[in-house]
Amino acid sequence: MALRKSFSSISRQYFSGIDTSLFATVVAICLFSIFNLYGIGGSQNPFFVKQVIFVGAGIVLMAVFSFFNYRYLRNYSLVVFVFYILALLLLTMPFFFHSIRGVKSWIVIGGFTFEPAELMKLVLIVLMAKYFSQRHIHINNYRHVVISGIYCLIPALITLVQPDLGSALIIIFIWFGMLLAAGINKRHLFILLIMAMLVGSVGWMFVLKPYQKIRVESFLNPAGDPRGSGYNLIQSKIAIGSGYILGSGWGNGQQTKSGFLPEPYNDFIFAATADQFGLLGIGTLLAALLFVISRILLIGERASTNFGKLFALGLTILIATHALIGAAVNIGLMPVTGIPFPLISYGGSNLISLMTGLGILQSIKRHG
Repeated sequence: MALRKSFSSISRQYFSGIDTSLFATVVAICLFSIFNLYGIGGSQNPFFVKQVIFVGAGIVLMAVFSFFNYRYLRNYSLVVFVFYILALLLLTMPFFFHSIRGVKSWIVIGGFTFEPAELMKLVLIVLMAKYFSQRHIHINNYRHVVISGIYCLIPALITLVQPDLGSALIIIFIWFGMLLAAGINKRHLFILLIMAMLVGSVGWMFVLKPYQKIRVESFLNPAGDPRGSGYNLIQSKIAIGSGYILGSGWGNGQQTKSGFLPEPYNDFIFAATADQFGLLGIGTLLAALLFVISRILLIGERASTNFGKLFALGLTILIATHALIGAAVNIGLMPVTGIPFPLISYGGSNLISLMTGLGILQSIKRHG
C-alpha cells in the first residue's frame, strides 16, 4: 500500500509539471513503432526486440530529463561547450570502425551500433539556443553569423566526409532556421543564400561521391535503371500504392512480406507503414506528428527565456526535417538520403536523441 501511494505521488508530481498531451502522443507513436515493426517482420526479427528496448529507454530518458533543470544549460556556457567538444570527438570516432553500406557513420562495438551524428544534432540545438539567446540583440553584427556558422560547419563537414549528406543537410537546416529566428537581417540573409548556391554547385562537382550523384539521377528518372539505382524508389512507390486507403492489414504488407521493399525498417519505413495501414494509417501518423510539433511550438511560445523559445524551435526543425525528408524520399520527391523517420524508424541513436530533447523541452515547460 505504501509503495502504491509513493508511486501515485511521484506520478502526480511528474504529470503536474509537464505537457501531458505531448507526453501521451509521443509515447503512443513510439508504441506504434513497435507494433509496426512487428507487422513488418514478426517477433523473431532482432529489430523488434531491440526497438522494444530502445522505446523503453527513450521513455525513461524523457521522464528523467524533464526533472532536470534546463537553466543549467542556459546559464553555464562551459558546460554546453564541453558537450559540443565531446559530441565532435564522438562524431570523428566512426572513421576508426568499418563502414556500413559504404558509409562510416556508426560506432560499432560487438552487436552495439551508435550514430554520433544524431547526438550532434541535439547538442547543436542546445549550443545554438545558448549562443543566440545571449546575442539576439547584436545578431545584426555579421561576426555572430560567422561564429555560429563555424560551430555548424565543423560537424557538417565531418558528416559530409563520412559521407552522410542527409545529416549534414539537417545540421545546416538547424543552424539556418535558428539563425532566422534570432533575427538575421536581409542583407546578411542574401549573402548567405548566394554562398549556399555557390557551395552547392562546387559540392556537386567536387564533393559528392559517384553513388550520391547516381541517387540524384535515379530520383529524377527511376525508370532509367529499374533494376539498379532506380529499384528502391520504384518499390517504395509500389508499396505506398498497394496500401490504398486502408492498407493490406497488419503483418500483410504485400511488398514488405514479398521482400521487394528494401530497408523496410529504416529508410523505407514510411512506405512499409503505408503498405500495412494505407492512406488512413499514414494520415493518422502524420497528424500525430503535427500535433507533437504544435505542442513543442506552444511550449516554446510560452517559455519565459529566449533559450527555451529557441530550443523549442530547434527541436521542431529537427523533427520536421526528418519527417519531411523521410516522407519525400519514400514518395519520390527527394533522392534517397538514409534519414530515419522520427519516432518510428528502427534504431536507438535517433530515438534516444529525440526523447532526450523532448525531456529537455518538458523541463522548459516545468521550470518556465
